[in-house]
Amino acid sequence: MAEHHFHLKADWPGGRNSEGYIEAGNLKTKISIPPEMDGPGVGTNPDEMLLGAAATCYIITLAAMIERAKLPLDEMSLESEGIVDVTNGVFTYKKIIHRPTVSLQANATEEEHRKVAQLVEKAEKSCMISRAIMGNVELELQPTLR
Repeated sequence: MAEHHFHLKADWPGGRNSEGYIEAGNLKTKISIPPEMDGPGVGTNPDEMLLGAAATCYIITLAAMIERAKLPLDEMSLESEGIVDVTNGVFTYKKIIHRPTVSLQANATEEEHRKVAQLVEKAEKSCMISRAIMGNVELELQPTLR
């Protein structure tokens, strides 16, 4: 069994509305609480990073599956939305919606179109970030296939 270890260093100089800094491999950025949660909105924040982790894991997983299936990909993009619920002062990451757009080349067969539709769904269930948050954060797909 192989294990991959990832490390992050965080600096946080003060209280709630301070600005911090994180560094993890190629990720080097300022962090703070977002303005939607009455913070300074400097750099990124945990809400954006969870959404980013889920979105990048999904699109990379989907790309790998399409490549392995040797489907004639024309283009692919993704828009994702994270929804955080605040009830009685408790913040809960409620839902992530992925909206992938996948276009196959004009010469793609009906079978290839059916296969890409299956892979769009399978990638969400196969992505390690999706599996890590499953049962805690609702995951929804709204694909556009061409």
